[in-house]
Amino acid sequence: MTIAETFADFLIETGYDDLSPQAVDHAAMVVASTLASAACGRHIESARIITEIERERGGAEEASLWFETSAKLPVVGAARANALMSDAAASDDSDLRNIVHAGTPLTATALAVAEAMGSSGQDVLTAIVLGYEAAGRIGESIMPRFDYRGHHGCMGATFGATIAAARLFGLDATQTAHALGLTATSIGGLTKAANTSNAREYHAGNATVLGVEAVQAARRGYTAELAIFEMERGFCQLFGGGDGAVITEGLGESWDIVTDMALKLAPGGHPYHALGEAAANAARDGNVEADDVSAIIVSRPRMTQLTGPLHPKNLIDMAHSPAYFTAAGVRDHSFGWEHASQEKIDDSIIHVLIDKVKVGPPPAADVAHYRQGATVTLELVDGRTFSNTVFSPKGAGYLGIDWSDVEVKYRALTPAAPLTASQITSSFSAIRNLREMLEVGGLMDEIRILR
Repeated sequence: MTIAETFADFLIETGYDDLSPQAVDHAAMVVASTLASAACGRHIESARIITEIERERGGAEEASLWFETSAKLPVVGAARANALMSDAAASDDSDLRNIVHAGTPLTATALAVAEAMGSSGQDVLTAIVLGYEAAGRIGESIMPRFDYRGHHGCMGATFGATIAAARLFGLDATQTAHALGLTATSIGGLTKAANTSNAREYHAGNATVLGVEAVQAARRGYTAELAIFEMERGFCQLFGGGDGAVITEGLGESWDIVTDMALKLAPGGHPYHALGEAAANAARDGNVEADDVSAIIVSRPRMTQLTGPLHPKNLIDMAHSPAYFTAAGVRDHSFGWEHASQEKIDDSIIHVLIDKVKVGPPPAADVAHYRQGATVTLELVDGRTFSNTVFSPKGAGYLGIDWSDVEVKYRALTPAAPLTASQITSSFSAIRNLREMLEVGGLMDEIRILR
């Protein structure tokens, strides 16, 4: 069998009872994280524009727009608009290997299809775990070459949406293999555009649409090239330079949603979270105030210069400014959701500290342990130094994620939807107990805006 056929067979035949409890728990956490981010992103112009387009297009009333009174759209339109909301706020999940928000199109797709099909909470959680597996394994098959060449991580994330839709629409393994093939020949996106503009969330919407539409086509009998992953000039060779064998190695031995997924427990680009965390730890350890600092030295594997805007002016700038993350951590002895506010982005003390951030030599020890990690050293005017290393940011699945941290995020972001205090409590409880829900459409009722 081809890679697509072998992989599709595993992804369709694996059931809820085959998953580890931690994988299922992480799937529910991804739902909470994605909805929280969407609540924040709902009012951002890019999300508003796409929501308006999908509303005007209309169609069958199959799935809900999140945080609306009663609006329903075709599955593909609702999933696209909802994914845009979450990705626009840059507060969703990331894959530690390629920093793509795989959970955003995956969750938007899973909830939309589940609502249309009357699926259960267990159905949704299974689709999310296996969708994350598809996104992670196929993304890994083209790393790091695709990234070096400027392609965006949505190329892997799209397959998460494909598999979630395939499972919840009830495709068989052969149909799913064709859906994977159709997805492989459909996707695209440029990292440069994602890092400097609203193209990032546009990618998330496209990933969602392409995954759902590939499944809808395959469901009706549309076929694709089943050898697309291993063939000459096929997907893996073209984008990654390999033969795609990694896609099906060790299937079921572990779950990507446990080993490589990380929830954002602070705003902005995930590669910089460890910088803010390590800077805050070092400042707390030394009881350091801003005036005490003469230099801030950051170090991580392969980091040779500060990227992104040095002095951010808005949310997009902030999300891509490692200097801001580091300086803010020193300034406030913490880095959290408040640092996405315009007040913090404009903080004059943070901007003074930004000019003291320098890149030091990459670490020589424990290099393999750094998974989006970083070391920050504070040099003080009196000659003292304080240093802290964070190998992986808080929220990395393999470190363990506490529901209490997820709840803090959910309660911090969902008032922006706006949800009432009672809705926040009841909807979070519903998500945490999603495995008990007989029809996921009930969750949509929990997050409808009250008028």
